[in-house]
Parts: sequence; C-alpha cells; structure tokens
Amino acid sequence: MEKKTELITNNDGSIFHLNLLPGDISDKIIIVGDPGRVDMLASLFDSVRVRKENREFRTATGTFEHHELTVISSGIGTDNIDIVMNELDALVNIDLSTGIPKKELTSLSIVRLGTSGGLRNDIPAGSCVMAETAVGFDGLLHFYGGYEWVLDTSLSDALVEYLEWPDTLAYPYAVNANRELMEIFGQENFIKGITISAPGFYAPQGRHLRLDTFDSEINNKLAEFNFMGRTISNYEMESSAIYGLSALLGHKALTICVVIGNRVSGEFINDYKPIMKDLALKVFKLL
Repeated sequence: MEKKTELITNNDGSIFHLNLLPGDISDKIIIVGDPGRVDMLASLFDSVRVRKENREFRTATGTFEHHELTVISSGIGTDNIDIVMNELDALVNIDLSTGIPKKELTSLSIVRLGTSGGLRNDIPAGSCVMAETAVGFDGLLHFYGGYEWVLDTSLSDALVEYLEWPDTLAYPYAVNANRELMEIFGQENFIKGITISAPGFYAPQGRHLRLDTFDSEINNKLAEFNFMGRTISNYEMESSAIYGLSALLGHKALTICVVIGNRVSGEFINDYKPIMKDLALKVFKLL
C-alpha cells in the first residue's frame, strides 16, 4: 500500500477515525449506534482497560465474566459502518506501519445491538429481533469488487420485483447473518426475520413530514412481503453494511435490535434502556 492516503494513521500510530491501536480491541466486538450506549454497556463489565473516543466513535474494552469484549459506537448509517468495519479489520489484519496485510488473518465476531422500527402488527414495541438477513437499500456494497458471492440474490430479486423498485434507486442487496452466530444466539427467544437497512430515517423509512415519499405504500408492502416463508420484520440503518463487509473480510456478524416503535400501531417506547441492558447481558454471556 504505497499511498499514505489509502490507510491513514494518527501521529501516535492509531487508526485515523476510531483513534485505536491494534491492542485496544478484543476479537469479540459489540457495535452500537449511540456513543452514550457504550458507557451504559461498559458499566456492565467487571473491569475496563481501554476507553477512547473520536467524533461519534467511542470505544470501551473490558472484561465480562473472565472474557474480553469491546463495545464501539458507530453513529448512524452505513457510511459510518464503512469506516468502522474497515478500520476494525485493519487493526487486526494489516500492519499499520507498512499498510501490508498480515499473512495470518484474524476473524472477528461482531454483534450489533441496535434499535429499530417494527413493520408488522405481531412485532410489538419492546420485542427483540434477530436479523437472519439484512437487505440494504443503501447501495454501499456496490462500491466493492467481488461482492456477488456473499449475496442472497434470490431474495433481493424477488423483493425488487414485488416492490416494482425504480431504476433511480440503488439495487437492494441481501446478505445473510453468520450461521455460527445464528446458532449461538438462536437459543434465545428472539423474533427472527429480514431486516431492512435504510439510507435515511425519514422518507427512506416511509416517513412523511413536509416531503412526499417515492412510494406512500412501501411500509404496507414490506409488511406483507413473503418469500418462501421468510418475512420482513423491521427497519434500521446499519446491518446491511455490517453483514456485507464482514462476509467479504472474513468476519462473523449478527444484528439483534430492540424494537422501540411499531410503524403499524404507532406504539413507541421512550425509555428502552432497561430492555437494552437485559439484551446486552444475554449477548455478553453468549459471545
């Protein structure tokens, strides 16, 4: 890697955006959106050895019941996930001083703990949804070469046909969760389904304030979609990139989200912290 602008490091040798050194992270990573949630989850650790932050990226690495975990915030959106995933991978799989990939690669186990909006009546606020598949409406993965092999093309093609997806938008891509992590966390009583990763919070998730959406019925259509018994459960904004980049880079990824609002009933939970803490403890024990 000849150009310094390809892999940028800070004066102390840390990776540019995350402000982390290779020894600062565990091989078991929890990704959250909100930087404040890092402190909340780190309070559940038995001890903390690393606390660092830069911009929206806050990190805590510590010990929980004799194994080490890292919690890191990504902020909102797949553009931020593009930074987080590539820089986490660089921390374990690239020599930061030379920019040369290591011969022996490390596979990270990555679980996103997020919030989301339920898209069906049978997914009430307060539910926890495990994303068996993430469908990206964001288009990020199309910028990477050789991604076709990680896709569930039959699902995305069926969804495109069903929605009569316009050519002016990025072609949706579907990526399945890591099977090993699915088996580990499958023992918990989580709702399983397809998660839609939207490139925005308002019109991309069917919200109408002063501007119209391109399809006023898209949420109803998504709620009724069924492909070989597989249904869509919720909206969020990060998992498609996490799943896609993890698969390409050789990492394991899974998303579990708390449904804090139901888009059908309008039910919304303002204080979801107790539910998130309970979910985090379950994940900490199993990861």
